[in-house]
Amino acid sequence: MILLGVLLVLLAGSAVALVLTEDSARYILFGYTFEPNQVEMFLAGAAAMAVLVLGLWLIGSGSRRSARRRRRLQGARAEASDRVARLEDEKRELEKRLRHSPEPGDRLVARDSEEARP
Repeated sequence: MILLGVLLVLLAGSAVALVLTEDSARYILFGYTFEPNQVEMFLAGAAAMAVLVLGLWLIGSGSRRSARRRRRLQGARAEASDRVARLEDEKRELEKRLRHSPEPGDRLVARDSEEARP
């Protein structure tokens, strides 16, 4: 949308530049000669202004949409980073607990009374 907006702004700007640089009110466009009167010139200017405003609106809405997308992506990246950090903390805690737990052969096991008798 931003590219289309820029194209419309350039189109409107070139129309205004064409009118300002011409000495006469005679314009040749695609092989046709136009000699607009005052009302037609006003309407052409209004149309150029409408194209300019439409182009600026497209640029603004495209920029806002891109900014929203970037904010959502940054939020998702931050959330994923937090999730990875939590998982790493849990892993470290589990490794620490496993290091400090007694070996299976070091445990005292109570025997049943029947096993204790010879």
